Amino acid sequence: MTRSIIQRRLVDVSERIKRQRAALAVVEEQLAFFQEQADDARMRALVSETPLGDVDAREAQRHVDAQAAQRDALLRSIAGLVGEQDSLLDRMAADIAAP
Repeated sequence: MTRSIIQRRLVDVSERIKRQRAALAVVEEQLAFFQEQADDARMRALVSETPLGDVDAREAQRHVDAQAAQRDALLRSIAGLVGEQDSLLDRMAADIAAP
């Protein structure tokens, strides 16, 4: 792979990492919000002791679980991109070191 191709791919991967990290920050904020709402719903369900309260608490927890799954997917994606970036940097370093 030529140096210019590696550089273009590095720029592309770097931009993708930035976008993914920005998305991760948003998802983490949303997760904190949903977690707070789920905690409140659980407390209301305990106090009210009604089936409707339990339904609300379970629904709120489903939102938390879905948001956590999205966060985990973003973390895996970022880890993969960082690995790709490291590989590209290793190739570039090997090309520079080669005579």
